[in-house]
Amino acid sequence: MKFSIQLYTLRDQIKVPADFLALFPTIKAMGFDGVELGGDCHGIDAEDTRRALDDAGLTATGAHMDLKDLRPKNLQKTIDYCKAMGISKIGIGYSDHHTPKKAAKSCAMLKKASDAAALQGITIYYHNHESEFRPYKDGTLPIDLFQAACALQVDTYWSFCAGADNFAFLTENKERISSIHIKDGVGRDTRALGEGNCDLAAVVRGAKAIGLEWLVLENDTPKPDGLSDAARSMAWLKENV
Repeated sequence: MKFSIQLYTLRDQIKVPADFLALFPTIKAMGFDGVELGGDCHGIDAEDTRRALDDAGLTATGAHMDLKDLRPKNLQKTIDYCKAMGISKIGIGYSDHHTPKKAAKSCAMLKKASDAAALQGITIYYHNHESEFRPYKDGTLPIDLFQAACALQVDTYWSFCAGADNFAFLTENKERISSIHIKDGVGRDTRALGEGNCDLAAVVRGAKAIGLEWLVLENDTPKPDGLSDAARSMAWLKENV
């Protein structure tokens, strides 16, 4: 299993656009083989980003984009942009789902984008937070609606916070899972791997059971900074995966 990092984790390291590309060799030296882009390449075009990734020996394992980027009028531009970076998986980190009606509207749009993108070899995925595992009054889970519309990227810390059994969820829904985020924390305060109380062993066991190629590290609030936090997480990954 290989390790990727969501670049949102390292956002504090990017002060000017040149810092973005300069991070890649450092990420590789830490032991990562891939990066998941946050959708913002800081004004650097796709070809230059792809070249820098290739030079560093990194694979772009996905990209988080805005929901508007998947709307019909923008979808082809988004696909072309991601393809230029060698990306075959495009995700979004949130869509309105606070009522069943709003969720249905979001999922209809995602289903349309997912079906169109699939014709070009692109997977559309949805990244959850905690609320997608909270049922509506009728018992329906928002996460079930989203996985009927597109693939899932399971953020296993937020699912854990919602009380989900990560191993069970991963193995029972393996056909819909494109990737996962591995993350730790205490009381919804995210931390480096091994420094919280998430069921990380169950996450790793589930990821292996469903044959995932990549584990994607993310920390929403790295401390004291993104690089040192990621280094501690990498030490945990090397010892425990």
